[in-house]
Amino acid sequence: MRGRASDVRKSAVLLIAAVVLTGCNIDSAAPAPSKGSPKGTPSKAPATPKPSPTHRKLKPGAKGPDVKALQRRLKELHYDPGKADGRYGPSTQTAVWAFQAVNRLKQKSTLSASFWKALDAPKEPRPVAKKREKNRVDVDLKRQYLVLYRSGSPRLITHVSSGSGEYYCAKDRGATVARCRYATTGTGDFRTGRRASGWETSPLGQLYNPIYFNGGIAFHGALDVPMNPASHGCVRMPMHIAEYFPNLVGTGVPVHVRRPR
Repeated sequence: MRGRASDVRKSAVLLIAAVVLTGCNIDSAAPAPSKGSPKGTPSKAPATPKPSPTHRKLKPGAKGPDVKALQRRLKELHYDPGKADGRYGPSTQTAVWAFQAVNRLKQKSTLSASFWKALDAPKEPRPVAKKREKNRVDVDLKRQYLVLYRSGSPRLITHVSSGSGEYYCAKDRGATVARCRYATTGTGDFRTGRRASGWETSPLGQLYNPIYFNGGIAFHGALDVPMNPASHGCVRMPMHIAEYFPNLVGTGVPVHVRRPR
């Protein structure tokens, strides 16, 4: 009898231990309820991030913070749009033309999706000549822009307006008879030479802060710098660029003028 009672007590202890162990396994397998959520209610999925806002189309005359952001970005890339005042004026327009030319975009004043895409991933200007001195000036006559290099890197990229190709007649300094020729800006390798401060009057008009690099051909500021070639042969640049351009370019600096493909 004692042996049977002892067996019964052992069986009861083993049964209780099995129930306890089974209960621990169930509790450990159950997922813990989310904090802040009712028991049994799944937690919310993370919110989908909103897409970046698209840029609005901009054209001359536009105003606002997005214009100011454009101006700051152009300045960061060495295109000078003038003062970052949030106004899309002539200075910003010429900087836009230069950026479009370097990035092989159609030059236009209204800015749309293709422009903003290029502004996010801009291209470097392509050197126009095999000679690539660390301090030099490259002029692309086909796309009407100039790049000033300092220590091997672009320091300034600006829109310019070169010779129109039109036939004209004018008297040279000291001449008594007018000479006729085509308004062209010759290609080649030159160096900066004589310069003048302020307005200089020439037989063909006034030049602001001219720096001559090929005989009577000079870089100079002008009140009119259109999108297309329009000069008698000089390389016109916007007035706000011409204000400080002479401070960046010394005498004897190489100048490469080309009409690349």
